[in-house]
Amino acid sequence: MFDMTRTQSSHYDICIIGCGPGGFAGAMRALDLGKQVCVVEKAQIGGTGVMWGALASKTMWELAKDFCVASQTSRGYRAHAITVDYGAMRNTVLTAVREKQDQMRTQLKAFSPEKWNGPGSVTLKRGHGEFKSPSRLIVTRSSRKTEEITADFFLIATGSKPRSLPGVVIDQQRVIDSDGVLRLKSFPQRLMIVGAGIVGCEYATIFSSFGRTSVSLLDHEHRILPFEDEDISRFVGDHLRRNGVDIMHSALLCQLKPKQSCLEIEINQPNTENRFIEVDALLLSIGRVPNLGGLGLGKAGIHCDENGYLPTDENCRVSGNIYAAGDVTAHPALVNLAETEGRYAIKHMYGVSRRPLRYDNMSTVMFFYPPVAAVGLNEKQCREQGIAHRVAYYANSLVNRAIAMRSVDGFVKIIVSDDDEQKILGMRAAGPQVSSTIMTVALLMDQKKGIRDVLKSVHPHPTMSEGIQECLRLLRHKSIYKPRAFPNEIKVRSWRP
Repeated sequence: MFDMTRTQSSHYDICIIGCGPGGFAGAMRALDLGKQVCVVEKAQIGGTGVMWGALASKTMWELAKDFCVASQTSRGYRAHAITVDYGAMRNTVLTAVREKQDQMRTQLKAFSPEKWNGPGSVTLKRGHGEFKSPSRLIVTRSSRKTEEITADFFLIATGSKPRSLPGVVIDQQRVIDSDGVLRLKSFPQRLMIVGAGIVGCEYATIFSSFGRTSVSLLDHEHRILPFEDEDISRFVGDHLRRNGVDIMHSALLCQLKPKQSCLEIEINQPNTENRFIEVDALLLSIGRVPNLGGLGLGKAGIHCDENGYLPTDENCRVSGNIYAAGDVTAHPALVNLAETEGRYAIKHMYGVSRRPLRYDNMSTVMFFYPPVAAVGLNEKQCREQGIAHRVAYYANSLVNRAIAMRSVDGFVKIIVSDDDEQKILGMRAAGPQVSSTIMTVALLMDQKKGIRDVLKSVHPHPTMSEGIQECLRLLRHKSIYKPRAFPNEIKVRSWRP
């Protein structure tokens, strides 16, 4: 690991605490503006978004998907005696992680004061940062040497860590959280996942797809992904069960008892006697909490809200000269959102913001099998906000590209305002290539387009985006295929307060 210590003044235009996606993106935007930037990082370059989270888990998902496809016999080909080795798979994931970390390190070094004459520069300080005042930060290195950093502005982007469960000790061997998945030495024969949010369902998808692990998914809600509409929850749940996952709804983990060869877990569900289940490993996935310990926030004149997050205004500012981006804020914990907030905070510091930061068109992809993508409001949120809306549902089984790919599971669901403008409020889609097609609707939402304007464009054929086109036509009663002929595949409904 290289160390770039300035020999001159330790004052910078901007000091960024945390070199994850939000901090790194913010540093590069500040460099664009010709600013002298200091980045303080005590752990892994890339943060959770690279090392333990999005990149690592999605690399695992890609490998699991490929293995699942290779194991199928319905496409006309057959692979005999296909196997997977956890160690080799793990090394592939770590190789992907290191590639991204090396890219980030390369860029930090290229624009360090030793390598770059400006305008601007980026200096990386390895160590733990703690505020002493709103303009002073003490950086403590692993050698316990300290250095004082002063700056005109600070950006806190220290990310988050897995939430713990009282009474459950994480040893990252048999009882792990999402940060410990890559520390497993082999596929557990029996794995219980506690928590059926996005991360829990993604890991249930991954481990069940490799065919080496019997997976049970425990959650205290009555359905998985409770923040989404029931059709999404049902779609994902059905496919998890098809993959062999045992989903236990309205269930609580009462007690965990380590034994020599396994873990004994006591489960409570309504109207039944407590069950005792033996597993080889338990993965705790019950959300994440901001990583703000030891920052000395009080000395900087700032405090967390009642839920432990940093409260920010519409400009990502916490107070005065201190801003925050990413998982430390109360907004969704998404890499793309952290990067956007990091860049936006820097722009606002120097008055180059031209429009407010919008959160209603932030798209996300849930890596199940098949994957699910979301942008904007869902039906549940529209009802909660009292928004009159219309919904069109169009199944992938009618989309030529999906038929050609032999991957017809999934659908497109678009929600528009129930008025003459019919502005797009949100979309949910499941199936192949949704990570790309979701951006079509995100861009339309950003432009505040009604579907009448949108339908002036013609999508290429055969593509998955034609499902979006037909879904929009459906809302104008102009779809090629009609609900009368395909009542289960094509649906239109409306809701008013």
